[in-house]
Amino acid sequence: MAKIGIYGGSFNPVHFGHLGLAQWVVEHTDLDAVWMMVSPNNPLKNRAILTDAHVRMAEVQAAINQIPNVKDKLIACGFEFHLPVPNYTANTLRELSKTYPEHEFTLLIGEDNWQIFDQWREYEYILDNYRVLVYPRHNESNHQCPTLNTKRVVFLSDAPYFNISSTEIRNSIL
Repeated sequence: MAKIGIYGGSFNPVHFGHLGLAQWVVEHTDLDAVWMMVSPNNPLKNRAILTDAHVRMAEVQAAINQIPNVKDKLIACGFEFHLPVPNYTANTLRELSKTYPEHEFTLLIGEDNWQIFDQWREYEYILDNYRVLVYPRHNESNHQCPTLNTKRVVFLSDAPYFNISSTEIRNSIL
């Protein structure tokens, strides 16, 4: 059974922080691969600032292609393109598990999302059925989401810090 990390996001735009974290995860955890799941319609994002989903998908693939020795380890994934919108992570994980029963899926999220995880749709389902790897953000003050059962949650405290965000990139070119 292959262990697959699901690293979802808008990737608007994809940057070296996304790629560096995904590469670090496949090199330093028990995951066999990380699927960079391009979300066509994240319910928490302003659609007006999103570049076309197919363009973002192509950019993620092109960025992965620039990294040596990650063939079959980092995968640009458009699985959500075929799911009903908006794209909720619980639905995506459920459909992935049905479509690929030979894989074990782990969710990879940033600490900013962990802080609000109890606001995600069906967050209990995710925690009951999937491991969650949390990438600590050094500017976040609290590593806990106090209302949640965290026995399947692992903080990637040894991961390198990538001080960049897609928002910063977009703001710098406007």
